[in-house]
Amino acid sequence: MRRTDRLFDIIQILRDGKLHRAQDIAERLEVSVRTIYRDMDTLVASGVPVEGERGVGYMITAAITLPPLNLTVAELEALNLGMAIVGEAADPDLRAAALSLAEKVDAVLPEQVVADADAWKFAVYPFADAARGFAHMPTLRAAIRARQKLRLTYTSIEGAVTMRVVRPLHMEYWGRVWTLTVWCELRDAHRVFRVDLIQTAEALPELFVDEPGKTLADYVDTTSTL
Repeated sequence: MRRTDRLFDIIQILRDGKLHRAQDIAERLEVSVRTIYRDMDTLVASGVPVEGERGVGYMITAAITLPPLNLTVAELEALNLGMAIVGEAADPDLRAAALSLAEKVDAVLPEQVVADADAWKFAVYPFADAARGFAHMPTLRAAIRARQKLRLTYTSIEGAVTMRVVRPLHMEYWGRVWTLTVWCELRDAHRVFRVDLIQTAEALPELFVDEPGKTLADYVDTTSTL
């Protein structure tokens, strides 16, 4: 049994609100008691409201639990925007809840490899910045679908401002940070931009077609060999 499946099974066992001994859970799942102890530590660290201690037992405290959900990119974007808005609320309890929810969402996102570690920093990320980037989402998505060039005004992490004409290829989510992969005509190379650092995004009348070396597949091939 995969560990993720076992963690889910443990949650199902604990959802009845009763006290369960680690020994009983271990026998039911056919693993060692030591494994159950480690799994309980993992569940607590990921935000699951588990209470208890070794030698006594464990239970889930009163809380709302949801079954597994499959989200589309648009649904994840909507959830992210909602968290960003609430994260800027004046109510400190709501801000704390938004941060806690964001951490739980981040914890269950599929693991991905960032091609350029300096292109964005996502470990600690302000909600205000995340919300700012959403204003460009409709333009960026529409341009990707239509294969339409964009004129971007972009501010780098270091504060340098440039204007670029790009071929938008792909958008990705990296734990409250959205990025746009493009072919940049200014640099004559693939680039990855943080969406929140895009100041303006203008769709141009010029369309583009795939050319060798300038496609998303070419970018993926390049990063996979690094």
